[in-house]
Amino acid sequence: MSRRTLNHRGALALCTTTALTAAFLATPPSGAVIVENQIVTRAPGAALSLAPLGTYESGLIGESAAEITAFHAASKRLLTVNAHAGAIDVIDLADPTNPVKLFSVGAGADVTINSVAVRADGLAVAAVEPSTATDPGTVVFFDAAGDGAILGSVGVGALPDMVTITADGRHALVANEGEPNKDHTIDPEGSVSVIALPDGLAAATDADVRTADFTAFTEENLPAGVRVFNPEGVTGTVAQNLEPEYITTHGDTAWVSLQENNALAVVDIPSATVTELLPLGTVDFREVPTDVSDRDDELKLGNWPVKGLLQPDAIASYEVAGAPYIVTANEGDARDFEEARVGDLTLCPGFEGLDTDAIDKLQKKKRLGRLTVTTTMGYDPEGSCHDELFAFGGRGFSIFTADGTRVHNSGDDFLRTVAQFPELAADIDGRSDNKGTEPEGVTLGEIGGNTYAFIGLERAGGIMVYDVTDPRSPAFVTYVNNRDLGQPADSPAAGDIGPEGLEFIPAAESPNGRNLLAVANEVSGTTTIWEITTGTDGEDGGDNGNDNGEQLPVPGGSSHGSSGGGIIGVILVILGLVFGAVPALGGHLHAALQHLLPRQH
Repeated sequence: MSRRTLNHRGALALCTTTALTAAFLATPPSGAVIVENQIVTRAPGAALSLAPLGTYESGLIGESAAEITAFHAASKRLLTVNAHAGAIDVIDLADPTNPVKLFSVGAGADVTINSVAVRADGLAVAAVEPSTATDPGTVVFFDAAGDGAILGSVGVGALPDMVTITADGRHALVANEGEPNKDHTIDPEGSVSVIALPDGLAAATDADVRTADFTAFTEENLPAGVRVFNPEGVTGTVAQNLEPEYITTHGDTAWVSLQENNALAVVDIPSATVTELLPLGTVDFREVPTDVSDRDDELKLGNWPVKGLLQPDAIASYEVAGAPYIVTANEGDARDFEEARVGDLTLCPGFEGLDTDAIDKLQKKKRLGRLTVTTTMGYDPEGSCHDELFAFGGRGFSIFTADGTRVHNSGDDFLRTVAQFPELAADIDGRSDNKGTEPEGVTLGEIGGNTYAFIGLERAGGIMVYDVTDPRSPAFVTYVNNRDLGQPADSPAAGDIGPEGLEFIPAAESPNGRNLLAVANEVSGTTTIWEITTGTDGEDGGDNGNDNGEQLPVPGGSSHGSSGGGIIGVILVILGLVFGAVPALGGHLHAALQHLLPRQH
């Protein structure tokens, strides 16, 4: 999903060197709120805790004024994409308790900045989308450590949605999503630009840009499970259909999330060649409990005859015993023309072994009827009815080996953790019919010899933290959310809403010598700095803020809040354990549905 899909863009101003100089005076703090009653829970003995140190507030709510972040250690500056302004806000983090905007960097008139990355020497690169999104985009270079003066630009593919720099600083890679226009009369090819970067603070040239495209793939050699589809009456190539979203690199290899296509592309960086497509598969909600209705008046776990396409947005990679692993935040995304509610579909006779009455009940709004699914998959051989249902998003995170083998999936962890907080559970229940908590962003950090994943939940808000040192057996550490649900969402007092970009800042590079996490929150327009403290319960690193109750033994432990909320939490956990313990329901699901459906109203 391109950033522009959700963004409300304002008019964009051209930043000249003169304007930058004039704007260099520090902007005073905006009085952004670190809420008193934060949502916090930790596993007993958890090695980490997070506490918000400071927040920079753009002053714009619901305008995509804080999206992607990149930290430059030498200058102690954080670059934050402000899509509303069409610029990158340069924030001084010398005092992380008081982030201060220094100036903004623009890329010209009538353009959109989607992403930014920065090298150790201060060479920053920004992915820039033109006013006509199907036209080729650009990458702009500037000096992040200086006054932000533009050094030059190069051309890349259509809709450059994300940019990253390799660990050795030699290359910048750009995910060119290549989305079609609304009526599908123009559909650019998706691609990945591989840019050779100069040694010093200078712009690359067009001669330094190579393109890794998908023209070698056809419907005949496309791996099974890679989604390629068009609206009725529209034809197109595989290369036009594949849409790069996000990139992570390890050595000479890049993995690229193709979100709508539910796949990863593997790119050989030295040759700028796509070598492989890896389908990502599904989560079977017959085995993993979830909530599928926003009309049942509560957040409740259950097993349903639906599979969730993983469709990750952000991805990250790390190494264990010499082997790379990829962590995916399985947000989910749909193209407008493929969405439908289960209640509006024709399910095949005998769907999941159910009789006609049971199928009718299954399609009620308080059951599966409101769930948004794709119309491009799941038909019977004649194409007359659905004998399978596929929803958007895996509602958790996964870990894959380099060849696309899934070694872990978080199951219903996120939903069960959110369910511990009655107000938050009630709020997120409104998204049960469509991707749930929506894990969107992920970043990794190494602390004390262990690797941790920090995962942002776009809809529920907050950050899930897992120890992923063993990729086959991650452990929940903590969930933190700088949000006051008692405040209106359009009030600064509500705190952070809609985390998108996350940046781990290791202690060795941190302005205060401690491990930090920078989070850009798209909806609230805030950029919040979290301090990561090590230590177990009762020591340095205990719970921060107000967690409204006791710590949880695991996601899905006792509820926080009122006694009524506690009872609900216990029931949710029991349901999750009962349903989650069944490895393959088959006839058990059939029997459960036949038994339960007639009793519901």
